[in-house]
Amino acid sequence: MRTATFSEIREALRGCRRILVVSHLRPDADALGSTIAAALWLHDAGHEVTAWNEDGILAKFSFLPSSELVTKPSATPVSFDAILALDTSVKNRLGTVLASASAPLWICIDHHKSNEGYADLNLIDPSRPATGEILTKAFLEEGITITPEMATNLFAAISTDTGSFQYQGTGAETFEVAAELIRRGVNVAELSRSLYENQPRRRLELLRHALVNARFSCQERVVSFSLSLADVATLGIIPEDNEGIIDNLRSVEGVKAAAFFEELPDGKVRLSLRSKDPSFDACALCAQFGGGGHPMASGARIRGSLQEVEERVLAAICTAIESR
Repeated sequence: MRTATFSEIREALRGCRRILVVSHLRPDADALGSTIAAALWLHDAGHEVTAWNEDGILAKFSFLPSSELVTKPSATPVSFDAILALDTSVKNRLGTVLASASAPLWICIDHHKSNEGYADLNLIDPSRPATGEILTKAFLEEGITITPEMATNLFAAISTDTGSFQYQGTGAETFEVAAELIRRGVNVAELSRSLYENQPRRRLELLRHALVNARFSCQERVVSFSLSLADVATLGIIPEDNEGIIDNLRSVEGVKAAAFFEELPDGKVRLSLRSKDPSFDACALCAQFGGGGHPMASGARIRGSLQEVEERVLAAICTAIESR
């Protein structure tokens, strides 16, 4: 692992003509907003830029300026001079991008605590609540012009990954960075409506399902819900509908941790884990199952049946909480 400053990364990219910008599968607004902002920066700097994500641009984020830049990976392998991976803690979370792209230089900019530095040059800052904040600070310090389109994408990245500026790790500098982005053209009211007040009806049905089927355990300090493949078919939901549902359960008084179990077609279960108490480290718990993320929000993909994985993970959560 080689740790690099943004200045070093910028210098390394100067001699690269064709650059690919990528982010993790099942992307959130931090992944996509950072990808779009970085692609716009590199394009303005004179590079030939491609932006890929295994899932492309999710419908719920299609309102982001220049979202059409993000496409699904090529069906045939493509060579680039450099690949810039954003908001991606482990390389395999790039999904099909890995089979479709190659380059002599890999660069990673990320804020996940669990990132061990898989690239040739790594800028990893877990103290930042969003990769979008890392990029914004870097652009400001380097004197890079932040256009209104870039600013909107970066603000969306920061706003969502901080839970609308509520989560732990959201400090004074986060608000200062957000203020700078607003000065550069962000329409906060319009962006917030698009992010938080434009949900499809099927997502409401999923929330209803989660509330009705929520389970409390560990003396009601843990709340969880699960989603089987049969549930997905019945509710008619798509993967992007799941994001954020768990936060409604975490908000219950007395709850220290909330877990969401999603059955996947490949014989695995996707775990999303959230902590509300700093004494419970969600990242450390997910690491036991091959995952990672942040102390307050992490995830993992675990092989096994839905019931089996639920039982194993909930037992581990309860053990961790009771040991504190």
